[in-house]
Amino acid sequence: MTTQEILKRITPDLDQIIAYLEGEVNKMRTGRADPSLVSDLKVNCFGQEFTIKQLAVVSASSAREIVIQPWDVSYVEAILAALGTSSLGSGMLAEKNLIRVSLPALTEESRKNFLRILSEKMEEQRIAIRKARDRVWKEIQADEREGIIREDDKFRGKDELDKLVKKYNEKIEELGERKKKEVMT
Repeated sequence: MTTQEILKRITPDLDQIIAYLEGEVNKMRTGRADPSLVSDLKVNCFGQEFTIKQLAVVSASSAREIVIQPWDVSYVEAILAALGTSSLGSGMLAEKNLIRVSLPALTEESRKNFLRILSEKMEEQRIAIRKARDRVWKEIQADEREGIIREDDKFRGKDELDKLVKKYNEKIEELGERKKKEVMT
């Protein structure tokens, strides 16, 4: 197996790490209402567990308000219960067939807390990338020891691997910077 084939195998893993981080970052509450804040909340309805997005249409009606429109009025109570146990710190208003979730403005303390959590999530994904890099580097070294690839190819593969890892670490930084700007505005 060539180093190029090994690098092609790691790329989906790295893409998955970035996708996971994007999902986690999108769930973090900033000063703006975003449907992803509540879409994946678990709702216990009729003895089964659903996400809100499976039971309703979720949209942001303004910068600080999320509107949840259940497909059936019988879901309203279960959705309200799930929202009540969430950590959004929001006010809820149930109307006839929809729920309005008002998000409070962020305090300086909560902004700092979000930034700390964001940094932790970014570092977790950097560690995951390093682990993937180490695994691939060991594969490349093992291939060189077994005579599958030459020593020159081993070092060329290491350089390409480092470039790939750097590219994905830059993506993590971009995500983090974008979210930091969102939190601070």
